[in-house]
Amino acid sequence: MSTTPSRRTYAEFYIKGLTEGFVTAAEVIAWVDQVIVAEAKTEDWMIDNSTADAEDRMGVLHHLHAVKGEIDATALATLLAARQ
Repeated sequence: MSTTPSRRTYAEFYIKGLTEGFVTAAEVIAWVDQVIVAEAKTEDWMIDNSTADAEDRMGVLHHLHAVKGEIDATALATLLAARQ
């Protein structure tokens, strides 16, 4: 990938990963924690996922749907291929 995928693209990757079982809620929470550190302003979905219980896969999945933006289908395909 020539550019870093958008947060929305990563969110879609994690949504698919949680749904298909190749990503854990703990992985998503760790990613969100990194996003929070890098961003000047936090959004509700970041705080909700950062403070979520790593055992609450459905709750984490729910909060990922709140990430706004466009999905880069090519970047998403690359991320998915790297995990399979």
